[in-house]
Amino acid sequence: MTNTPATPATPRRRGAARTDELLQATLDLAAEVGYAGLSIEAVGRRAGVGKHTIYRRWPSLPDLLLDALSRVWTSGLDYRDTGDVRADLREQFLRSGLALTSPPIGPVYRAVIAEAQADSGLRATLHERFLVTVEQSTLDRITRAQHAGELSAGANLEFAAEVLCGTLYYRSLLSTRPIDEAAVDGLLDMFMAAYGTGSRTPR
Repeated sequence: MTNTPATPATPRRRGAARTDELLQATLDLAAEVGYAGLSIEAVGRRAGVGKHTIYRRWPSLPDLLLDALSRVWTSGLDYRDTGDVRADLREQFLRSGLALTSPPIGPVYRAVIAEAQADSGLRATLHERFLVTVEQSTLDRITRAQHAGELSAGANLEFAAEVLCGTLYYRSLLSTRPIDEAAVDGLLDMFMAAYGTGSRTPR
């Protein structure tokens, strides 16, 4: 009689799955206790792992926070493309404004920004991995609108994309003024007055 081998035990979670768990634990903890209550050890306790497991992936708390920020933020970067660039920018900016002023993104982003002021390497990483992505996503959407005839054909839109994004981040980080419908509409009115042609992509 042939013995049937025992079913192997479920393997320990590794790689991407474990990384996702640690990032989610970081976001959950940040939403509960804010930056002041965060530490590698606290994240480890929340995730049920030793601190060395975290340090093998991230050399510091700011690095961990930046990855956690990217995890939730990049999924919301994509613009809709309805053929109406103003409407698409408006929808995304209102969504981004809420994210920037609410947990878990708001506290995490402000914490990373604060740390980056005294750490030039972190500031460069923040720019390369996060801010450039945000600006490029906006530039891609308005460039498509330019090709469709909605925006002036000869305009250089790179600076416009930086200004559009920069206004949201200025309000969320340095101002007490809200990122509300009035603010977004005012910003887009100026943008369309400067670059718009009055045309829309037919659907």
